[in-house]
Amino acid sequence: MTYIVDAVDEALGLLMLVAEHPSLGVTELARRAGLTKARAFRLLSTLEHRGMIAREAPAAVYKLSYNALLVGNAAREQVDLIKLVTPSLAALGAACGENVIVRVRDGLESVCVARHESSQSVRVHTEVGNRRPLHVGASGKLLLAYGGDVLIDAVLANALQRFTDKTIVDPQALRDELAAIRAAGYAVSLGEREPDAVSAAAPLRDHSGSTVASLSIASPASRTTQEVLDRHVAMVVEQAAVLSRSLGYTGT
Repeated sequence: MTYIVDAVDEALGLLMLVAEHPSLGVTELARRAGLTKARAFRLLSTLEHRGMIAREAPAAVYKLSYNALLVGNAAREQVDLIKLVTPSLAALGAACGENVIVRVRDGLESVCVARHESSQSVRVHTEVGNRRPLHVGASGKLLLAYGGDVLIDAVLANALQRFTDKTIVDPQALRDELAAIRAAGYAVSLGEREPDAVSAAAPLRDHSGSTVASLSIASPASRTTQEVLDRHVAMVVEQAAVLSRSLGYTGT
């Protein structure tokens, strides 16, 4: 039996909304959370009292505060996956000169949990905590491809959102793409989420063989020739295999 404390659940929901959408006021936060404005204000005041969020004047909008930072830093240290991959992200980023990103699946979305950002002036911008649907981008498609038929059916039960003219929105075309990803062992995206973004992703597998995350290189299309993309694919596949072995994976 699962025991849920409604007030805690609602407060944490608001905290996540503030984390994902900073600088919203109580009215909009209440609307998005499905709460009355009075209820949302009391919960936000409690979170503010505990130092998790802060209300900024004069607009009276909310952002994360110091205790949220402490929790985030503690989580980063405690989550084995992030601790494991962080040194490799910097090394891979230095080798390719581009952004290197780790994403995990959360429901029907992928979430960026770790990244190394390129120092180049023109680069693909991705923030930790960024979310996107599973059907779009190399990492999302990869996580979906290895997520099983039930997950794929759940994604296809809804209309697929189009972000660019390269986004795959036809259900059968997406199924074919996912099958190709499983056969190849990696995924690529050519402007599916953002027109000028190219990415290559490979799976991070644990001791059971399950894909627990994706490792990807993201670069601007303006400097990503086919030769460069092929090199990024090879690099990300090789590094993902190394990290998977560190997670206990013994397969090929």
